Amino acid sequence: MAHLVQAIALGLLIGGVYALMASGLTLIFGVMQIINVAQGAFLVLVAMVTWWLWNRTGIDPIVASLVTTPMMFGLGWLTFRLLISRIRGSSPSMSVLLTFGLALVIEGVLNLTAGNKFKSATPAYFEESFRVASISFPKAQVFGFVAAVGVLGVLYYVLNRTWTGRAIRAATQNPAGAALVGVSAAGTAALAFAIGSATAGVGGSILSVLYPFFPASHYEWISRLLGIVVLGGLGSLPGAVAGAVILGLAETLTATYGSLGWSTLVFYLVIMAVLLVRPQGLFGARLREDAA
Repeated sequence: MAHLVQAIALGLLIGGVYALMASGLTLIFGVMQIINVAQGAFLVLVAMVTWWLWNRTGIDPIVASLVTTPMMFGLGWLTFRLLISRIRGSSPSMSVLLTFGLALVIEGVLNLTAGNKFKSATPAYFEESFRVASISFPKAQVFGFVAAVGVLGVLYYVLNRTWTGRAIRAATQNPAGAALVGVSAAGTAALAFAIGSATAGVGGSILSVLYPFFPASHYEWISRLLGIVVLGGLGSLPGAVAGAVILGLAETLTATYGSLGWSTLVFYLVIMAVLLVRPQGLFGARLREDAA
């Protein structure tokens, strides 16, 4: 029983981090119907910057997100203005090709500047744990979870309690109606893309502590994130959280009672099973053409 409780606790901690990482991807899709394949590369880029700051200055990697988050907000805004805005209105395949090309550029730059070697930030508490009865909570995962939940809370508040959030949701649900009341579609899309990219600022800093990474790691991360948002429903933030928790639990329970190597397979089997019953995902809305 203790092993089961331990596995569930770790799964929830990791699931919270995954939810943060996937939130930016699903937000961008919900507003612009753009699949940002570069989101995984953004995470690895931030992880590399965080590792460099930790290695050179000793700053705590998670605290470094105070630097990397505004950095990624600015990069996201520039990416939209210089690249994404040029293909708005094109087929979704164009956004996939463009952002995949951007991911390859980021990978190439990191290979040239940082080398094709695994890196990981290991602060002093990396191997320490909190203990509650017989359950162990690794400090690195707890701190990462707390940071992730905090950012998700701020994101939820912004989207649901501020004028900016209402503008983003209006542009998502009814672009024509939003334009009639003065909501700029281009401005809202740029802001949403910047916010979605900014979530990688915290997510990448947490990644640098919890997982070894190297420039090509973005392939692994974008596959996980796409799996999460497809399972939860494209464009649904609650769906991303649910999909992330399922992935976290699948990994830890499979590692506890089987082999870690099977955890990803189990997760994708869950996706296949869910999509057979709900093609739109757990929280996705059925489109009129789907119903027809």
